[in-house]
Amino acid sequence: MSDSTLHATAAAAQASGSFTLGGDLPVTRLGYGTMQLTGPGVWGDPKDPDEAVRVLKRTAELGINFIDTADAYGPFTADLLLRKALHPYADDLVIATKAGFSRTGPGEWVPIGRPEYLRQQVELSLRHLGVERIDLLQLHRIDPKLPVAEQVGTLAALQSEGKIRHIGLSEVTVAEIEEAGATATIASVQNRFNLADRASEDVLEYAEAQGIAFIPWFPLATGALAGKDSPLTRIAEERKAAPSQLALAWLLRRSPVVLPIPGTSSVAHLEENTAAAGIVLTDEEFQALEHAAG
Repeated sequence: MSDSTLHATAAAAQASGSFTLGGDLPVTRLGYGTMQLTGPGVWGDPKDPDEAVRVLKRTAELGINFIDTADAYGPFTADLLLRKALHPYADDLVIATKAGFSRTGPGEWVPIGRPEYLRQQVELSLRHLGVERIDLLQLHRIDPKLPVAEQVGTLAALQSEGKIRHIGLSEVTVAEIEEAGATATIASVQNRFNLADRASEDVLEYAEAQGIAFIPWFPLATGALAGKDSPLTRIAEERKAAPSQLALAWLLRRSPVVLPIPGTSSVAHLEENTAAAGIVLTDEEFQALEHAAG
């Protein structure tokens, strides 16, 4: 990160614009993801818990009011840090979490969609986050061993009990969104998507058409695009910006329903990422970045 790289100032995230999640929760389009606030393999405590708390406090100062977490991060490590840093939460803070991915060790993820498991994890998330209702509960993965209607139906039951406000999905196809939508209203979809990996383009287009939030995870996988003489590097130098900032700016420009959630365990990187909210790409820059990975 050079001295010429753009850095965020107070409330910088607001420049990314807003999106109304589920029709009633306005959020800054540039959010924050907590997965990196854990140990190796997304397991256990981070190397520097104090810095993790500073990162979370800084998100609020930068105007970020959409934070994405999951019971599986640690497990529950990120949630407890979030509560330590920001509880009692600001009235406009929207916390999205997930359930349905069991952790059996570092780097190990097992889909479990049994009703009793999902209910247990939601109850634990309520306790660990210190809230009475979860703003957005996303089914972390669809368990292939159980009907989609049974898994989403459990979340719908918790929603009717007042424990979940909105329901989302993660890593799904258009057909699976439609299948889940027959059981409950789906407010968001979180799929892997970035400038270099657009395999979920059809899901994004469907989400945009339906007014569903599309939350791209792994948004900064710039890969070879940051290499020597790539369009990303050239434009970044011209803009005096970091390649990662352009990758985020491209996502924000790609669709008004896109809510990027870049994660980091460093305040400096958080500020660098958040500064991307103020970058408005020209048509030529947007096309150059898009074709670079085409």
